[in-house]
Amino acid sequence: MKSNLIYTILLSSFINLGHSQIDLSKVDSIHKNIYNFKIVDSSKLALAYYSLGEEYRHNFQTDSGYYYYNKAEKITRKLNKKLLLAKTLYGISAIQSDEKDYTGAEVTSFEAIELLKNFEDLPEADKYKSYVYNNLGIGFGELQQFDESIKYHKKSLELRKKLKNKNNIYNSLNNIGTVYTDFNYYDLALSCFNQILDDKNLINERTSFYALVLDNYANALYKSGNHKELPELYLRALKVIDSFQTNHYNSIIINQHLAEYYDNYKQKDSALYYAYKAKAISEQYYNDDLLKSLKILSKIEEGETSAKFLNDYIKLSDSLLKVERATRDKYARIRYETNQIEQENIQIARERMWLLIISIVVIIASLLLYVVINQRNKNKELKFIQQQQKANEEIYNLMLSQNEGIEEARAIEKKRVSQELHDGVLGRLFGTRLSLDSLNMNNSEEAIKTRSQYIAELKTIEEDIRKVSHELNTDFVSGSGFIDIIKTLVETQTKVYGLEYNLDYHDVINWEAISNKTKIHIYRIIQENLHNIYKHANATRVNIDFKLNNDKICLTLSDDGSGFNVDKVKSGIGLKNMNARINEINGKINITSTIDVGTTVIIKVPITQNQMYDPKN
Repeated sequence: MKSNLIYTILLSSFINLGHSQIDLSKVDSIHKNIYNFKIVDSSKLALAYYSLGEEYRHNFQTDSGYYYYNKAEKITRKLNKKLLLAKTLYGISAIQSDEKDYTGAEVTSFEAIELLKNFEDLPEADKYKSYVYNNLGIGFGELQQFDESIKYHKKSLELRKKLKNKNNIYNSLNNIGTVYTDFNYYDLALSCFNQILDDKNLINERTSFYALVLDNYANALYKSGNHKELPELYLRALKVIDSFQTNHYNSIIINQHLAEYYDNYKQKDSALYYAYKAKAISEQYYNDDLLKSLKILSKIEEGETSAKFLNDYIKLSDSLLKVERATRDKYARIRYETNQIEQENIQIARERMWLLIISIVVIIASLLLYVVINQRNKNKELKFIQQQQKANEEIYNLMLSQNEGIEEARAIEKKRVSQELHDGVLGRLFGTRLSLDSLNMNNSEEAIKTRSQYIAELKTIEEDIRKVSHELNTDFVSGSGFIDIIKTLVETQTKVYGLEYNLDYHDVINWEAISNKTKIHIYRIIQENLHNIYKHANATRVNIDFKLNNDKICLTLSDDGSGFNVDKVKSGIGLKNMNARINEINGKINITSTIDVGTTVIIKVPITQNQMYDPKN
């Protein structure tokens, strides 16, 4: 993702928007973050560096341009990207030519040409061949090698005609015309300039270039001795260039030509006017144009003023020579430092790789150690849980056996009472009734009535006693043992804690069919809740309710205590134990609480059909 982002930023900025629209401070900032983005694709990285070099070169920041071209060159050589390498070498040769390293530019240009020969009939390759040939033509011209200069300018022109790029064709014709002028081939020079100026749309399409060509045409006429159209052509060129832009750099050479023209005709005031004007503009750039302006002024001025300008000319010439030499040395140093930086980067990469490997080993070892220790702790915890479960089972079985002993004693006592009632009291009552029946011989109306009342009363007593005897001899509801244990727990705990309680439950739950594990956890949960209510809630009453809802035991415990904020309270060991117990029996717990109202805990535990009594039976 990051690689694609930086690649998109660079290409959209450098290629699509054009050189003049880029903020170089942003470009440099982007470069500083290239390593943070860690572009893995070397091809994209090389293209990014090439684009940076292009941007800086077109904005006349040759040092930065050369630096990034050099970085792109290193990567493209490794990748054997011949076309991109050739384009990069052209950029380097153009900078070398601008800095007057014509020999270095020549070597670099010929290497680019050899690479471009691998791409016959490829328009982009032909375009860059024309650029390289043009650069060679300029370089040989500066080295005063006329034949070589014209040869390569014409090669460039042929390719540009093939590509049908009008602007580039005009550029080549202008360059050829300039070389012809410098070597006194004025007719050929004028022919080249006329081919360009015949285009009537040029003044509107390329105004600055039109002024430059018009000045070159006028200068060729001047040198050839044909001054009929002068100085009007110079003045027209100057007017065009001044009306076109506020940056008057391109007007320097026109002002110089006018100064030379007026000096030739002994019009000193006009000559000085244009010479000083050329000097004032060229001082902003401190280059060869300023050097030429000083030379012209030293010729036009007289006495000490002329000597001063001549002295300034000599000093500047020496200074520029030193700068050129320093620049060539600097570019050599850039190449050396770039190689050194690459070696350092390789070393850093190796160190980072080893650091990464060591870090990974340490992390893996730490992780394994953690896993081993954690597993041991889990085994200990599991062993403790198993022991706890076993202890809970034993406790419950002990409680259950104790409860069964109590129930057995109760049953025996009930049976004894039942037998006593049946065999003793009922027998005597039955005998009394027979006696009354046998004595019912007195036929007086009053005696009969009285005896009948006694007999009816005896029958009623007999039925009541039989009913009591039958109920006493009936088995208790199956499964009531667990509820009795819960009752005992609640009665005991609430008495100790000073709480009132209410216990409700449904008889449809078949507790005997429910596992001891589930009953133990429910028992412990109730015990823990009662303890928490006593310890934290400041309650006076607790309600405990067992219900069966959608095949789930629903246990609800509510109190009228102080309540708490459920979201903010930290889980203590009691709540953690409750949650652990609920998870053990696949249940769910929900706690709601309101400040100064109370807390309600609802626990739902799933059961099966055979763990419920059928209400029809």
